Amino acid sequence: MSRFQLLPRLVMTLAILVIGGSVAGRAQQVAGEGRWGEERRQRGAAGTLCGKPESWPRPRLGEGARFAEFGPLPRLPEASPREKALAEIGRRMFDDPALSRSGQIACASCHSPELGMADGLRTAFGHDRQRGRRNAQSLYAAAWMTPLFWDGRAATLEDQAIHPVLDGKEMAGTARLIEPRINRDETYRSAFEALNGHRRVTLQDAAAAIAAFERTLRPPRSRWSRVMERGVAVLTDQELEGLHLFRTKAGCAACHNGPLLSDGRFHNLGISFYGRAREDLGRYEVTQDPADVGRFRTPSLLGVSRSAPYMHNGLFLTLENVVALYNGGGGRDRAQQPGRAPAPRPDPLVSRLDLTREEQAALAAFLRTL
Repeated sequence: MSRFQLLPRLVMTLAILVIGGSVAGRAQQVAGEGRWGEERRQRGAAGTLCGKPESWPRPRLGEGARFAEFGPLPRLPEASPREKALAEIGRRMFDDPALSRSGQIACASCHSPELGMADGLRTAFGHDRQRGRRNAQSLYAAAWMTPLFWDGRAATLEDQAIHPVLDGKEMAGTARLIEPRINRDETYRSAFEALNGHRRVTLQDAAAAIAAFERTLRPPRSRWSRVMERGVAVLTDQELEGLHLFRTKAGCAACHNGPLLSDGRFHNLGISFYGRAREDLGRYEVTQDPADVGRFRTPSLLGVSRSAPYMHNGLFLTLENVVALYNGGGGRDRAQQPGRAPAPRPDPLVSRLDLTREEQAALAAFLRTL
């Protein structure tokens, strides 16, 4: 048989393989879609999560939860020309190691744009390579958050901005050391003179500038921001399942809600290591209220996939690790220890979830869309 006689047979064989593969692939796709795929075919792209968030299934809330519906970030007031000029000074100061005792550490050392405005470390290193106790939080949503820090010790961005400069483990500066350096820089002096009418620059001026810059930061565009604009059709079936679990069975929305996906409150997850070497009492160190032992502020989840590791102590390397912690009902606190602060109180919003492996994977997949 010549090659010209073989050609039609080859074409026919390839056509059969392609058609057969398409049918098998579609069957496999439908089988893998699960209940969300079926609902999408029957009720449209979003299944039971169609429409706006307020029409979605009611969230699973617990005792004391304060829920605000999901939504896009509210627009901040338009910055005035003075605020814009101050933010430009702050942008430079944020990257300037002259604000540290060693002249080698800047705000951006722990809050890098390449690392989700965090540093990618379990806990941050500061002056003389001293290691801090806490994970460097992302600043993506700082303009909307109050109070600030894991323990809420700063009421404003200006308070937050000055703290690392003066902290002995972080930048280890003092007004006596840092202010002369700033004032030797003619560009800083001229810029502040144009804004304030005086040439001498203080640490308070620097904090105001850095805070103004931080107010210009925004969470990155994400699948979640597109959900807020176009609906859940942009999500895969697995991600949609994760969103449903986030609101319902997993109960995540009891604390992670509203446009920031944070209730702005303080909760005990049982990982303060009370009575052990890694002890961190959280909010209690600020308030001395026994109810605050082991409580830490709920972080915003916007951009969460970019800012690993997680939790106040950075012990959880992946989102799967975080989901597993919650699935098991959080950590385990010790009972009252002699000579120590009161024992942490269990948080009523943290309990065992009994999610399947597939549900845990779906939850992690949804978190990566934020």
